[in-house]
Amino acid sequence: MNKHLKQLIELSRLDKAIDDFIPEEERINRSLNQLFDEQRRSKAAIEEHESEIEEYRRRISKTEKELSEQSERLGMHSKKSGELKTEKELKAFSLEESLARERINSYNEDIAQFQKIVEGKKESIEKLQERISQIGLQIEEAQNVNADALAELAGRRQIVVAQKEELSAEIPEKVLSFYERIRRWAGSRTVSPVKKQACYGCFMKISDKVYSEVISSTEIVTCPSCGCILYIEE
Repeated sequence: MNKHLKQLIELSRLDKAIDDFIPEEERINRSLNQLFDEQRRSKAAIEEHESEIEEYRRRISKTEKELSEQSERLGMHSKKSGELKTEKELKAFSLEESLARERINSYNEDIAQFQKIVEGKKESIEKLQERISQIGLQIEEAQNVNADALAELAGRRQIVVAQKEELSAEIPEKVLSFYERIRRWAGSRTVSPVKKQACYGCFMKISDKVYSEVISSTEIVTCPSCGCILYIEE
């Protein structure tokens, strides 16, 4: 087998090993990241509740003002009852007074409802704050647990990176640049085996001529379909 092809096969293996550390690190940090996400969601929920509380307090203030004005008008209206003389005037007065009292009752009901909503949101905020405190402790614990695992992972990764750097130094610049150009778009498929006369980078069948060239392994051969470097597994 071509010497440089052997080197690229090994380089590809090392690159795949380095890539595999990423999901492993994500797996280690998954529970920690979930805690951070919950913490952010809880803080956002508190901000939303606080904003809604301010809105309901403005509604309460506005409704209390309307209630005060309506009560004042009702009081002034009641003082005029002695001035009424005809039955028609009495009926009109009674209707206006009834409508005014209904509005007053409605204002009181709205205020009570708004206050109940505000209290409910305050309780929700307290529960969220308690949960955030719990999450803080869980995050600290998870960070301590993850620290050893991440340090061990970093140590293993550094070994592989060192092996890659040592191998890369032995590969001619032209060959290495050729490999890196393919890797930019092919990723882990940069160097792919051929099985049953098919490229395992794109799973397309290759011609007899290309297959013969891959078998001979005297030169570096790429797949006509996907451009990956091809080799026969020993």
